[in-house]
Amino acid sequence: MEFTFHQIETDEEIPYELLLLADETIEAIHQYIFRCDVYVLKKGQQSIAVMALFRSSDTELEIKNIAVADPYQNKGIGGILIRNAKKIAKQNHYSSLLVGTSDTGFQQIRFYEKNGFVKKTIRKDFFIENYPAPIFENDLQMRDMIVLEFLTHNFPE
Repeated sequence: MEFTFHQIETDEEIPYELLLLADETIEAIHQYIFRCDVYVLKKGQQSIAVMALFRSSDTELEIKNIAVADPYQNKGIGGILIRNAKKIAKQNHYSSLLVGTSDTGFQQIRFYEKNGFVKKTIRKDFFIENYPAPIFENDLQMRDMIVLEFLTHNFPE
């Protein structure tokens, strides 16, 4: 499979259809997307994955959104995005890469932990306070955000 990974330019369309796989609403995406660097992974001309990176501070880069199109899930594509995020963080001298996910996102938490992230903190009631209607995942209401961290000095490059 031939993949290309690049940052979208300001005149390129934001890939909302992919972003919505990882976030519930366009309104929620608009809370962060215009302050992020957005990257797409393409197979040929087709965008198959997206990642939005936000500079939280001088030392922290945060993955605000990461998503893979359904037909490409569980094929290592998410790992490609994570490796690129680690590389971008290290090249730009961030000491850590952060990502937040729901306390009910058991599969996502395992994915990040397999990719070298460790749990750092919990943002209590994040999904209650930031979304107008309750959101359910794995038959449980999403409440807290689990924030995981990868320390870039652990990335060999």
